[in-house]
Amino acid sequence: MNSKNPFEPRRRARRRALQAIYQWQLNDDTPQAIISQFTEEQSFEGVDQDYFQALVREVVTHKEAIDALIAPALERVDASLDQMERAVLRLGVNELMNHPEIPYRVIIDESIELSHRFGSENAHTFINGVMDRLATTLRATEIAHT
Repeated sequence: MNSKNPFEPRRRARRRALQAIYQWQLNDDTPQAIISQFTEEQSFEGVDQDYFQALVREVVTHKEAIDALIAPALERVDASLDQMERAVLRLGVNELMNHPEIPYRVIIDESIELSHRFGSENAHTFINGVMDRLATTLRATEIAHT
């Protein structure tokens, strides 16, 4: 990886946030407990720590709204959604909702990359489809101007 890439600290923050969100889904800890555990146990060199913390807090805080947006975009029963796929979608939808400064294409690409790295073999295809559908709703104005 190119450490001179200005986007790398945020990319690393997303990876850490994804892992923290996954853990939260399994353990239902408070955002602060998870953030504290991750900052104590993980290396945060080259990570945008503020963005990591914001993402974790936002996903936990807005879980119901995020899940309400995801549910209609799924092509399969929600119960069959893998925990890592759920975490990637929650993270991506949160960014679409709460971070208009980040282009929707970047968010979709990052979600696909995370699903390649951490998800099952074909998760990236599924994630791409769901994120594309959600972006058309959540970022309609941005998409119309591209």
